[in-house]
Amino acid sequence: MRVETISGAHNWKLTYRLLPEGAEVLRAVTCDAAAALPGEAGGAPVIELGDHALAPDAPDPAGETLTIMGGPDNGVPWDNRALRALTLPAGLRRVGNYGLYGCSALKTLRLWDGVEFWGGGALMNCSGLDTLVIHDRGRGEETLAYFADELSRELDATLLSPDGGALRLIFPEYTEIYEENCPAHHFDYTIDGGGYGYHHCLRGRRLRPAEYDALWPAFLRQEHDPACALRLACCRLRYPVGLTPEAEAAYLAELRGRTAEVVRYLAEQRALEGLGALVRRLEPDRAELSAACAAARELGSAEALAPLLEEQHRRFSSGAARTFDL
Repeated sequence: MRVETISGAHNWKLTYRLLPEGAEVLRAVTCDAAAALPGEAGGAPVIELGDHALAPDAPDPAGETLTIMGGPDNGVPWDNRALRALTLPAGLRRVGNYGLYGCSALKTLRLWDGVEFWGGGALMNCSGLDTLVIHDRGRGEETLAYFADELSRELDATLLSPDGGALRLIFPEYTEIYEENCPAHHFDYTIDGGGYGYHHCLRGRRLRPAEYDALWPAFLRQEHDPACALRLACCRLRYPVGLTPEAEAAYLAELRGRTAEVVRYLAEQRALEGLGALVRRLEPDRAELSAACAAARELGSAEALAPLLEEQHRRFSSGAARTFDL
C-alpha cells in the first residue's frame, strides 16, 4: 500500500484503486464544510466512486492512500459530517451503492453530467440536499431527472451550458404518505403538496419548459408554500428559457404586490442582476416600493437598494428626492 500526502485546495483523505481507464475512489473523507473532490488520484482521472465512498460511518477499505492538505482541520473530525457543499469531479462516470449515504449536512451538490450510473441508495439520508448545480455538456437534463425523481423535497436546480447560459428551476416539495387501513387490511397512499408533477415532468428524461410551466395553475390551486411559489416565479422570469408570453404573465401576476419579498429573496441569493427591470414589470405602488427599499436597507444591500431608489425617483420623484441615499 502506498501512502502519499500532497497539498491542494481542500482537505481530503482518499483510499483508491487504479482501474484500466482511471481511478476509483473507495473512500473519501474531509473535515471541510465546502470541498471539491479531486479529479485525479495516483496520476489517473477519478472516474468512479465506490460503494459507501462518502458515507460518514463506512469502514476504511484496503487500497492506496492519498492525503490532500488544503489547510488546518481546526479540530473538525474527518468524517464528512460537516460537509455542506460538495463538487464532484468532471470526469466522474459512476457512483456506487450508497455513495453519499448519510451525508445529512450536505446542502449543495455541484457536478457534471457524465455520471452514467447511480447506485441504489446513493442519496439516501442526504436529508439537507436541496441545491444542485449541473454543468450540462449534453446530458444535463438526464442528470436533473435522476435527482428530481429521487428527492421529493424542494429542489433549486441550475443547468449551466458550455456557452455560459443558465437555466434555474425550482421543484416544489411533495410528500408521499402511506397510512394503514386496518379494517380493510391495506395501506392508503396519498400525495401531499403540489410538487409531485414538477418532480416527474421530465418525461423520457427530457426537459420541456412548456410542460413545466403548464403545471403552474394547478400548483397554485393546491395547498402550497407561498414562499416557494415566489421562488419558482422569480427563477422562471430571471431565466426565461422557453418561456411563453402567457406563462410570463402568470408568473408576474403571482409576484405583483410582493415586491419587498422579491427583493429580499434575490438579495439573500445575491442574484440582483436585472432587478430594476423586474421591479418595473411588477409595477409596485409608492407604498410597496418604499417597503422594498426598507427591505434592502435592512439587509444592508446597496446593490439592491440602488435600482429601487432609481425606480422610486423615476415614478415618484417628488417624494423620492429626500430619501435618495445608500
